[in-house]
Amino acid sequence: MAARRSFTERKRSRHLEGVKHIDYKDAELLKKFTTEQGKILPARMTGATPKQQRLIRRAIRRARVVGLLR
Repeated sequence: MAARRSFTERKRSRHLEGVKHIDYKDAELLKKFTTEQGKILPARMTGATPKQQRLIRRAIRRARVVGLLR
């Protein structure tokens, strides 16, 4: 039988393990946090903390302006 998580315990993002700095120039990392249409995935789907989600959102928006992402 599989172990169940309590309501306060959350699954964390595997995409951010070992990442020290979220940079807008790292398009490969940022693509993991967007859908095929280019929308930003919510934190409940990515498992990012609120602070990480803000940094991801800011980096994705900057990358779009520069033209690295759609």
